[in-house]
Amino acid sequence: MVAGTFLRHIPLKSKPQTQQGQHNYRYPKRNYLFSFSPRSVTVKSSSLNSQGNYQGPKPKKEWVADWVSQNDDVVRSLPIYVGGLSLLAVLFNRAVSGIAPVADASSSQSRADLLTLGLAVTNILNGLVWLSIRPKAIYPVNPEGVECRRIYSQLPDFIVSELLWVWESLSDATCCRSLVVVYDKRIVLQIGFAAASSSADNAVVIDADKLMKGSLYAGVLKSKSQSYLANLSLYPAKSELPFLPSNTQAVILQPLGDTGVAIIGGDTIRGFTTSDQAWITLVGEKLDATLAKMKDISMNAQDMS
Repeated sequence: MVAGTFLRHIPLKSKPQTQQGQHNYRYPKRNYLFSFSPRSVTVKSSSLNSQGNYQGPKPKKEWVADWVSQNDDVVRSLPIYVGGLSLLAVLFNRAVSGIAPVADASSSQSRADLLTLGLAVTNILNGLVWLSIRPKAIYPVNPEGVECRRIYSQLPDFIVSELLWVWESLSDATCCRSLVVVYDKRIVLQIGFAAASSSADNAVVIDADKLMKGSLYAGVLKSKSQSYLANLSLYPAKSELPFLPSNTQAVILQPLGDTGVAIIGGDTIRGFTTSDQAWITLVGEKLDATLAKMKDISMNAQDMS
């Protein structure tokens, strides 16, 4: 049965033409002649069913794991039921066996009953712990703030396009809902959701000097590595980011060279995956290379003046 073909490339070499006294360093152009030759592949009849369809290996189904995940409440309550039934069985056995209700240390039955009672109580307590401790469901939240779009007015058009591309890429591919870019001691970009100011419905104005003096900003520039606050509510340093929505769940601080930081706010706890963090690092390097041209343009403008 014919299942595929090979593609062969046969180059037709041509002699480079050169003028007298000159050297032509160009590679000769190649014209390719495409020819196809069939290759036959046989398929074993043992891998086909009666209808002629391929029967490959099927993934195993974990019946126990699926049942546990679908009946989480029952499984968590199961130790309570087991412990309660065990406790009742011990009491019933002691009542009908004619043994004195007072425990006697010299009686083997009393020692066995005490051990069984201890195991039953342990089961009950274990079930209560399972019911009280549950994993918290993680859902995206709606940012509590206002939408804003502030771009540094003296940026060239190609840098503005690059910043907007970064924002659109992050907001589409990750849980990013807020983006602030600080570069060369100025706020270059503030876009997405931001905390609302008390006086009006506008976004809070970022104090660049206060932000750069904070421990978060200084620590990122000093380490020159990405800082990921997976659950922002657990970090006291969140007070250094008052311009983000109050219910921002996660934050990534990505250094941009030696003079800048990109602050990325997300709407989900631990919403940025490992792949997202690696990709954001590469995006930060690209953005740093673009913003570095802004410094070159400003220096050239000063030289001309």
